[in-house]
Amino acid sequence: MSSDTDAAIGGETPERERTGNAVVNWMEGLSEAAYAYLLLIPSFLLLAFIAFYPLLMTFVMSLQEDRTRGGETLGGFVGVENYVDVLTGDVRLAQQFMDVSLSGAFPFVEFGVPLLQQALFVTLGFAVISVFFETVFGFGQALILDQEFRGRRWVRVAIILPWAVPIVIQGMIFFLLFQPEVGFGTDLMQWLGLFGPNPLADSQDAFVIVLVADIWKSTAFMALLILAGLQSVDRSLYDVAKVAGASPWKRFKLITLPLILPALLVAMLFRTMDAMRVYGLIESSVGCTTVPSLTCMVVEAMFGGTRIFGTAAAVAFLTALVIGLFISVYIVLFRDTEAGFY
Repeated sequence: MSSDTDAAIGGETPERERTGNAVVNWMEGLSEAAYAYLLLIPSFLLLAFIAFYPLLMTFVMSLQEDRTRGGETLGGFVGVENYVDVLTGDVRLAQQFMDVSLSGAFPFVEFGVPLLQQALFVTLGFAVISVFFETVFGFGQALILDQEFRGRRWVRVAIILPWAVPIVIQGMIFFLLFQPEVGFGTDLMQWLGLFGPNPLADSQDAFVIVLVADIWKSTAFMALLILAGLQSVDRSLYDVAKVAGASPWKRFKLITLPLILPALLVAMLFRTMDAMRVYGLIESSVGCTTVPSLTCMVVEAMFGGTRIFGTAAAVAFLTALVIGLFISVYIVLFRDTEAGFY
């Protein structure tokens, strides 16, 4: 028995070695790009499981009927009917989403413009404006923090502190700040002639409040990422530029900005994706009935009174497409900018 076992093992070992050597030789023959993709396969599989599969199931759900009859949801296949209802102006969704006491907050719905278009306008406007100001202010804060001065540690803490505030607490802060007869923000804005008597119930005023709240919190995130890029710049380059007689603006334009551009673009990309999914800040501060974003539409349709799941899935899938398209265009445009910067 022992000799047979040894023989069997002796026969299998070379075969395993040959197989292992063949795999190693195959991997060694791969190009650097192919080898990198090979290492990324587990990440791709995990991403497919936690991201693409739910997206596929959302698309399948969006093709199902969501009308209720006698308290029971009919789940028959209806094709793209839910998408047509959302894109052309679904009365059921608009009625569920609107608050009777805030009916004036939806002038576009009253004039027949589909709610999805209004939510898309709000979401894109919020993303573009907030990311722009957060980038500008974050850049300025990062430039300040990159300098050596007494008390820099405490200044960093003060700048980062808003980022540590939870979204719900942040929303409640601005809700109370602009609550009539409670916060001083409304009286101050009225005295300046900027807001009406109840800004939380006015869509335009509430949109500005949400913007200010997001910029107050997320500027610190931009500052931290940009600061990381600034501190990676070789300081000797500035010494050489000073010897050559370059002005501070020239040093910023020719050294600082090109070298931190990758970090800056990554920070803007992350913030843009996050801004396109805004929900918690709106709901906890001014309410989704006043400032409807795309994510607000999904949540209200899914968990509202009638629970129209098919429509909610259609809006969610359209939201994912909009975000994906927006980010793709964003990457292409800034990739060309980075490539031709010099």
